[in-house]
This record gives sequence, structure tokens and C-alpha cells, in this order.
Amino acid sequence: MSQPSASLSHSPRPQWLTFDCYGTLIQWDEGLRDAVTRILQSKPGHNIGTSDLIATFDHHEHALEQTPPHRAFREVAGEGLRLALQDLGLRASPQDIGVLTDNISAMPPFPEVVPTLATLKARGYRLCIVSNTDDDIIAGNVAQLGGHIDRVITAQQAGAYKPNRRLFDYAHEQLGVTKEDVVHICASPHLDHAAARDIGFRCVWVDRGTGRRPLPDYTPDATIATLDTVIPLFDGFGW
Repeated sequence: MSQPSASLSHSPRPQWLTFDCYGTLIQWDEGLRDAVTRILQSKPGHNIGTSDLIATFDHHEHALEQTPPHRAFREVAGEGLRLALQDLGLRASPQDIGVLTDNISAMPPFPEVVPTLATLKARGYRLCIVSNTDDDIIAGNVAQLGGHIDRVITAQQAGAYKPNRRLFDYAHEQLGVTKEDVVHICASPHLDHAAARDIGFRCVWVDRGTGRRPLPDYTPDATIATLDTVIPLFDGFGW
């Protein structure tokens, strides 16, 4: 656990905790690797590695999310996968996007997540997910979180994807809060840290050792290794 910043340790207890979903609460990297492996296995006669396809897909997915007009994540993911496979000399089948998006909905939480959410809820925090996805895709993941989530705000609802601040502005409007009333907990520097930098809300980074690095011009208010360590972090503030 990193030494929390003075701005976090001397700030008021938040009313709401907002969470990135995939990679923070839900096992995104593991689930994506499984889906991509299955897609590649359906296409014999190549030597494309899982990591190569994931990296190429990520590139196209993020670019498409920021390209007007706004499109549903299912469409973005499908087009990103088609372009990634094309770049690597493979052809996408109609079944491939179903493998990917259905697998996202089924991705489970990290082992410590549900008990930690239960503890935070019992301590009086209200809990909201803010995620770059569609309502129908994330519903399968939220159903695995023990009923502890109070609100789910998606890119589909806001008409914008992170790191565009519009998704967070929309979330704060829907919750009826200002940035001072919220602490955001996330695992994605590229998406969530950029919004925290631009908007100025407090942010705790869950660095699960994936190799993702903070932005060069932003430092999160605290860094933890797993979600359950947010409890002693908050205890230290008297929250």
C-alpha cells in the first residue's frame, strides 16, 4: 500500500464510493484471455498468440470508443475484434463477437471483492459502478456482486466512454453529488486516472500487478494491491 496523499488523508469521508468494474471488481484480464484463446482455437492454421490479439484488440477498441458518433460497446467490441483479426491476417466470424461479449458478462469477481463490498456497505457507504460498457453486458457481472451495488452508470447511459469526463460528470449528476462527495476506486490508469486528473476527484488505484503504469502527469491519491486493503486504508483516516 502506498502512502496516501495529504489531500486524501485530510479530506472528508465520502458519501459514495464509485468503482471501475472490469479489472477492479471483475477479473477482466483473465476473462478476456479465455475468450480470445477460444476465438483463436476456432481458427486453425495460424501462429497468432493470445497476447498479440489482445494488444491489437485493445488498440482498436480504445480508438473506436473515442471516435464519433457514440456506439454501443457491443458494436465497438465487435468492430474492434474484426479489425484486430484482420490486422493479424485472420477473418472474424459472426460467432466471435458472441464469444467475446457473452464471456464478459460471465466474468467473475476477484475473490476478495464481494466480502469487501459487504463491509463497505455495512459501514454506510453507498456504492456505484461507473463502467465503459452496455447495461445488458454488465448485468451479468453485477448479479455476482452480492446485491451490494446501489447504482450502475454505464457508457451506454452517458453516451460517452472513459477517459472522456462526460461519463463521470453524468455519474455525479445522477448520484446528486459533487466530486468532493466521492472517492473513485479503479484499476485502469489510462482510462480512470485521466478522468481523475481532469476532473479532480479523489482516486484510489488498485494495482493488481498487471504491468499497467500510472500516467506521467498524474499520481493517484493512494495505491493498494487488492480491494480488501481499502478497509485499513479508510480506517487510517477515521472514515
